Amino acid sequence: MPVRYASPIPFGFGQEKPRHLRETLAALWDNRDRLGYAARILREGVCDGCSLGPRGLADDVIPGLHLCTTRLRLLRLNTMGPLDPARLPDLATLRGLGGERLKALGRLGVPLAFSRGDARLRTLSWDEALSRASGAIAAAAAERTGYFATSRGLTNEAYYAFQKLARLAGSNHVDLAARLCHAASVAGLEATLGVGAPTCQLADFIGTDLLVVWGSNLANNQPVTMKYLHHAKRAGTRVVVINPFREPGMERYWVPSIPMSALFGTRIADECYQVRAGGDLAFCAGVLKLLIEWDLLDREFIDAHTAGFEAMRDGLAALAWEEIEAAAGLGRDRMAEFAQDYGQARSAVFVWSMGITQHPFGTRNVQGIVDLCLARGMIGRPRCGLMPIRGHSGVQGGGECGLSPVKFPGGLPITPENAASLAARWGAPVPSWRGKTFGEMLQACHDAPWDVLYLVGGNLYETMPDPEFMARAMGNIGLRIHQDIVLNTGALLEGQDVLILPARTRYEQEGGGTSTSTERRIRFSPYIPGHDVGEARPEWWIPTEIGRRALGAGIAWAASPEAIRQEMAAVMPIYAGIEKLAKAGDSVQWGGPMLFPGGRFDKMPAGRARFTPLDLPSRVPPPGKFWLATRRGKQFNTLTYGGSDPLVGSRSDDTFLMNPADAAALGLAEGDRIVVRSDLAALDGVVRFADIRAGNLQGYWPRSNRLIAARYDPDSGMPDYNALVSVEKA
Repeated sequence: MPVRYASPIPFGFGQEKPRHLRETLAALWDNRDRLGYAARILREGVCDGCSLGPRGLADDVIPGLHLCTTRLRLLRLNTMGPLDPARLPDLATLRGLGGERLKALGRLGVPLAFSRGDARLRTLSWDEALSRASGAIAAAAAERTGYFATSRGLTNEAYYAFQKLARLAGSNHVDLAARLCHAASVAGLEATLGVGAPTCQLADFIGTDLLVVWGSNLANNQPVTMKYLHHAKRAGTRVVVINPFREPGMERYWVPSIPMSALFGTRIADECYQVRAGGDLAFCAGVLKLLIEWDLLDREFIDAHTAGFEAMRDGLAALAWEEIEAAAGLGRDRMAEFAQDYGQARSAVFVWSMGITQHPFGTRNVQGIVDLCLARGMIGRPRCGLMPIRGHSGVQGGGECGLSPVKFPGGLPITPENAASLAARWGAPVPSWRGKTFGEMLQACHDAPWDVLYLVGGNLYETMPDPEFMARAMGNIGLRIHQDIVLNTGALLEGQDVLILPARTRYEQEGGGTSTSTERRIRFSPYIPGHDVGEARPEWWIPTEIGRRALGAGIAWAASPEAIRQEMAAVMPIYAGIEKLAKAGDSVQWGGPMLFPGGRFDKMPAGRARFTPLDLPSRVPPPGKFWLATRRGKQFNTLTYGGSDPLVGSRSDDTFLMNPADAAALGLAEGDRIVVRSDLAALDGVVRFADIRAGNLQGYWPRSNRLIAARYDPDSGMPDYNALVSVEKA
């Protein structure tokens, strides 16, 4: 099938698009002092960017070169030298710097500390830093001790060692950055299918009849996928996008490694359904109602492999179309178009991310997509399945390695029996009580002092809703431990006592490490010698050494990444084979290329997947109000690069995207300054017109987080990143 090109003008001159050549040259310039080392990372290492996980310059989807500007932008974190603590300004000045300027100071190369009221950071020896950390953990009450890890660049070995310290120190208050992005996906998939992971591979995109991209902007967050979508279009795949905003990068994209696409771009989306923010479940309900009415179902699959269909069907029958249309923000005719498309497809893959999950009903949204999938048997066979696409290179493995308040490594539930089994293996008691999610930890820290909070990576001050609440909670902790590779604004928040421990990247760790990609592939990334950053230590070694000092003799601690992999293979049956990974290119895919082959759902009662009745939430804004959602610009998590959104052509430091008709009703012109006000706070900004569903507004994350109160999905503990706001001219 011929690919439709995006523009007759070569290289998209005059179009809003990423400037891949310019960004590549910028990366070369940034790394000019360590080009040889940077080249070795690209050739030999597993990508530390998104969770698609190219190994070196190749991957397991299609042949050829695989490299994106996200990975190039992250290179400097791996090649820069250490900051000089003696040349750092005072804490007040440091706290006034943004994340981009803090990062530019250099890598952390020596332990640092400060206490409440200190004017400057102090340097410590490792012995002093480890003694303070281990002494605090040994003396702390386990119920007032929390552990949280981010996902960018961390290895499975680091995750495993970190949660092992937490459990042996008596705490199940253990959580992961996935709580902020795909906790709802895990909860929804586990409740309906028995396994909270993607069911298919990225290669299934290419040649499936229908690829549904739902609440996700792959062009911005996983740009490597755009090459896959180009090949999918060539193979005849129809791409449908469901999103309140007609994302320009999902409409057309210039793939730099494909000559004709680099010249003229590729048309991606065949159709876009602009539901209102939060209207996804209603859209599911309308489509299912039509599929049932038209009998476009896989009755054989439903009867043989599922349960709960009748309850779901009866619930839909009781829903009036007026209610469905109002909640979805689309008419029945548009839902009928999608139902016809899907009803005629022989294969389909559903891909989604935070537009689905970051709601107080995110788990229910995921269950609605599962209902659609099961209704036509689009699972357990080639080019079919469900893919909550991950944004960070290590986040899939983090949850599987036990960074969860309700699960041990390998996904085992926290029960007295499983705790006893781990205790026998590790040589010390393991708690069997349910831990707190990070949102619950924050609330507890805010309400009463906690003893210790140990954070590996990340910047929760800028990633959580209501950052002022976050700052108050973080200041109410006896000792805060930040293990990281650079300074960030969250680590510098005022606190009673704060330790900052310098870590190495995955490429700097002798013995190498592994990370698990979106498609459940555990890949080995080798040690790449030649770059030592001061006294930084391996990510896995730091919690292990703290544990040795805090918990005494009798506990089996691994002495190397190889030993950790041996232990993981024994403790985590799904990770069997990880102990054999030892060189670049080695990998093992747990569950194989496809989960649930032939409709076998072995972890569900009676081996049957479960339909879920759809109880519709409504986010129809009242008159004069808008639903604000957050979006990303040119950034990777809280690491920003230039403060722009090249796919939209706007600045991410002050822009709000708005429907032109909504703006006209308020007497606003493009470029006007406005004030956006929620019940929590107010932000000023600039109006930018966009093809976004009326009644919806988008502001850039993390700046817009201050408008959003801390609310959580009760089924997954995931934060809601939306707010009801008013808009007025400044």
